[in-house]
Amino acid sequence: MDNKIKRRNNIRETIRFVQIDKKLRGGKFVKMKDLILEFGVNQRTIERDFAYLRDEMDAPLEYDRTRKAYHYTDPTFSIPNVVLTEGELFTVSILTHLMEQYKNTPLERSFKNIMQKVASFLPENVVVNSAFLNSDICFISDPLPKIDEHCFNAIFTAIRSRTVISFDYKSSKRKTYNEKIFDAYNVLCQKGNWYTIGLDHGTNEIRVYALARIKNIAFKPELFTIPNDFNIENHIDMNFGIWNNPKQIEEYEILFSPQTSNYILEREWHKEQQTEIYDDGSVLLKFKSNQKQMILSWIMGFGNEATVINPPELREKIKAECGAMIRKYKSDKN
Repeated sequence: MDNKIKRRNNIRETIRFVQIDKKLRGGKFVKMKDLILEFGVNQRTIERDFAYLRDEMDAPLEYDRTRKAYHYTDPTFSIPNVVLTEGELFTVSILTHLMEQYKNTPLERSFKNIMQKVASFLPENVVVNSAFLNSDICFISDPLPKIDEHCFNAIFTAIRSRTVISFDYKSSKRKTYNEKIFDAYNVLCQKGNWYTIGLDHGTNEIRVYALARIKNIAFKPELFTIPNDFNIENHIDMNFGIWNNPKQIEEYEILFSPQTSNYILEREWHKEQQTEIYDDGSVLLKFKSNQKQMILSWIMGFGNEATVINPPELREKIKAECGAMIRKYKSDKN
């Protein structure tokens, strides 16, 4: 029977016909309309699943006109195994690793529950058609802060219901919390770090706050509306980061050494980037952004392999940072 198991179009179809098999086991009767409602598909889809069970899996599936339902004439029959294609196995094997960006949020537990439900749909014996296993894939994730579950869920509730919220907030440079009254417009996730952007009532300005630094969140009786002229890309850069710098877009020109050129050219750093390759192998990367803080840290990470051509203010900022680092280490007695 194994050689009769053909590749399904996708994992959803595989899971669905396995669920149908489990409902039919032990001589149980199953009505077509119940399957249509449960899976949210049309009659033709269920008919194809039945045909697959009969023709490819040799299932003794028949229709009982008296009960107006389908059943296995052999109550001991069940699908013995399911073959996962290489592509399907790859998808399943990396899901738990991809969930790292949701680590320390309520979504982490939700995704794990979903995977457990998916696993429960499969038969006990699963045949894997692949040359690699989960242990062959390694992911390295950044250390992430823990987000309070109530805070995480409340932010999304506030966004959906357009309800004003209050919370205590401590910035990265402060020791104490300050109360904020806030209209949450959107949630942002950057490399596993979660933020919300919206209107701060105290400053009457658009601000970005890290969810991990929020506590004591509560709903106010007022509702809010998002202004028609609000455009999230006027405040942040979806390519580089979430620093709120409204309308401070600048032109950046960064010259990378020949030793770094392949690394630069093989990646898309910005959706509107331009590159120029020089005879010596160096590469000039040009783009526009308002993320001067993020770009400063990004360029510093390349050391002397990157040279800022524009803007001049960034060149001076890097000079100052390098000078401060030199002075710090010169004064270090150790």
